[in-house]
Amino acid sequence: MKLIETVINKLKLQEVRNVLDDMGVVDFMESTVICHGDQKGQVMIFRGAKFVANVVEKVKLEIVSADESAEKIIEAICSIVKAGPREECRIAMRPYLEVS
Repeated sequence: MKLIETVINKLKLQEVRNVLDDMGVVDFMESTVICHGDQKGQVMIFRGAKFVANVVEKVKLEIVSADESAEKIIEAICSIVKAGPREECRIAMRPYLEVS
């Protein structure tokens, strides 16, 4: 078993959901995360001064899959999300030990 963790732009979430559903992956976790980095954030005006927040809200998906299908899931997510800038998606795969 493998645990796949990916952080994606929330605008691509519905496309990723559709692809995972087509592959038969129906059980995964979604959570909202705040990412800090080189990506451009929101420009806000506070008391007449511009403030650029370099944090962006993204979505983290956690998918537990069989060893055989893990690579196919990663390829499917990458085909959708990697079309943008380099900070658009991050993927990690780890071994997953079942606990009853």
